[in-house]
Amino acid sequence: MPAVPASLLPHLRRARDLADRHFAEPLDLDTLASAAAVSRYHFSRCFAATYGETPMRYVTRRRIERAQDLLRTANLTVTEVCMLVGFSSLGSFSARFHELVGESPTAYRDRWARSGGPRIPGCFLFMNGVLMPELTAQHRNLEEAPADRAAVRSSILSRTFHSSPSTSTTRTRPRTST
Repeated sequence: MPAVPASLLPHLRRARDLADRHFAEPLDLDTLASAAAVSRYHFSRCFAATYGETPMRYVTRRRIERAQDLLRTANLTVTEVCMLVGFSSLGSFSARFHELVGESPTAYRDRWARSGGPRIPGCFLFMNGVLMPELTAQHRNLEEAPADRAAVRSSILSRTFHSSPSTSTTRTRPRTST
């Protein structure tokens, strides 16, 4: 295979960075190729020649690496981790995880639970927006769009202060006249 032109490397890096940042979102070859501004076929060939694996294998590997981090450190179920890292099927996630890591996600989590340090409660991660990409994106929007700051903040607060179905009290703000 001929060498990848040096002028294409920054474009491939841009697509790889997109995959690294948005691994939990639905990514396909067309999305990554458009980030590199080349056709999907040329992108796939050049990406594989440059990084040693196809773009979709790279995305899958990044998802599994993130799943390993969550299974080691967070008190989450395998299904929660599966959905958080961008897989839509628990079966596909488990098969890929076993293929890349060499053991099932449950066995991996249990092995680390026995030998690792204390784990972060899943409720804490969800509450602080660590595991909710849309909430994290809204936090980012606070800095990017000051005009929408009040709307984003109220959206975040409404999610934070919703009561559970088992409690009868709700927190509301008093209305003020404008």
